[in-house]
Amino acid sequence: MKTLKKPFLTSFFILMIIGACKKSGTGGDAQINITVKHHEKLIPGASVYIKFGAKEFPGFNINEYDNHYFTGSSVEEYGKTKIGNLLKGDYYLYAVGFDSSIFEKVTGGIYVKLSKNNEQKTLDLPVTE
Repeated sequence: MKTLKKPFLTSFFILMIIGACKKSGTGGDAQINITVKHHEKLIPGASVYIKFGAKEFPGFNINEYDNHYFTGSSVEEYGKTKIGNLLKGDYYLYAVGFDSSIFEKVTGGIYVKLSKNNEQKTLDLPVTE
């Protein structure tokens, strides 16, 4: 009986540690409030992609990202979006939009670190042509 108990307890503690170390992704109370801007001009209808656990630009392939959101076009939500239910951790945000004042596609990205599971972060996501 003792020989079965030791491997079971070891496995149990390893699984507990792995579960406690979970970082980045959904399941928390943190939120990122984003405003997509091109030279201070808000960009409505932009796609904002998020990559969990990334500190650097994951690339242009949007299939490599974990989720996506759109910036609003109404008066209250113009050029803005919110990403909620996040855990603390590292995230990379990448936006693709269109600046109608110059008739150009605009893109850009930014690294975001959430230090607490209930953190509320507000930031501008700069894009350029």
